[in-house]
Amino acid sequence: MDVSESLIAKLAKPDVNAPMCPSRGVLEHVTSRWGVLVLAALLAGTHRFSELRRTVGGVSEKMLAQTLQTLERDGFVHRHAHPVIPPRVDYSLTPLGEEAARQVWGLARWTEEKVPQVLEAREQYDAART
Repeated sequence: MDVSESLIAKLAKPDVNAPMCPSRGVLEHVTSRWGVLVLAALLAGTHRFSELRRTVGGVSEKMLAQTLQTLERDGFVHRHAHPVIPPRVDYSLTPLGEEAARQVWGLARWTEEKVPQVLEAREQYDAART
């Protein structure tokens, strides 16, 4: 957290609609495409990096590493490096991460259920404009 975020956090109640509110960054991290999917995968339990990469289809190694690092920095993910050869690293949710994961996973499941309605709405929208 930089100095401006620290001051805002101390001076005012967080307001996601305020342009400089630090909650916007947190919201971005947990609702990003990869953030949602990583949090959801970790709801099932501890995973190694390669397991997460297989579970979260389509994510590159770079994006998965960045997402995990961001979620770890925000306090949502715990990274445990085992002192063994070859190296082994496990990722799991913190209590805060589990809470966030349950929230975004509910939205993700709702989205899955509503895809037919969304596709129909798009077709109607496009048809009305052609």
